[in-house]
Amino acid sequence: MKISRKEIARFIDHTNVKPTSTEKDIEKLCKEAIKYKFHSVCVPVIWVKKAKELVKNKVKVIAVVGFPYGFNPTEAKVVETKISIKNGADEIDMVLNRCWLKSKKYDLVEKDIREVVKAAGKKGVKVIIETPDLNETEIKKACLIAKKAGAEFIKTCTGLRGGVKVKDVKLIKRIVPDMKIKASGGIRTYEKALSLIKAGAVRIGTSTGVKIIKGEKVSKKIRY
Repeated sequence: MKISRKEIARFIDHTNVKPTSTEKDIEKLCKEAIKYKFHSVCVPVIWVKKAKELVKNKVKVIAVVGFPYGFNPTEAKVVETKISIKNGADEIDMVLNRCWLKSKKYDLVEKDIREVVKAAGKKGVKVIIETPDLNETEIKKACLIAKKAGAEFIKTCTGLRGGVKVKDVKLIKRIVPDMKIKASGGIRTYEKALSLIKAGAVRIGTSTGVKIIKGEKVSKKIRY
């Protein structure tokens, strides 16, 4: 698969979900997304409306729900989702409730996802399963539950608990070959992004998209 640095932009969800993100940060994010023709911008719920105004439908807007740990009550995630959709979100990236998954309360995990999918309506939902926190058996279970609940994507991780690994993307592809995969978490180079796309990812979530395209070095301290 041959994808140039410029072409890889179409796979990138240009991200700023930092707890200190300012309005100026979001403005910069959106300008970069338009300039480099990224697929979308990914922002906290409170910045969705602003981002939608700024991108002017030139790129999509994604909202993170239940971010970053996913143990929010389902009702809270539903409210976040509805607010995001009302304010113009094109997609929802929700965090899996790993407390319930590890407690084997699979019915609650499924309901949590299903309710967000319902609240999102026709907008696509990605489920962030947080692969660094899960063993292989748990990754399989999380993927199958997300599929059953009607999610469109499996998203690997937030970046807070560790970065994405190529082997995890390959595993997800084997488990749910008909679902889309978004690789995210610590993706700082063009080479890493390309390896994840080759493994099966159709979307790359990163806050360093501009540097990836330009081939600039990125600090290892950057997680998202």
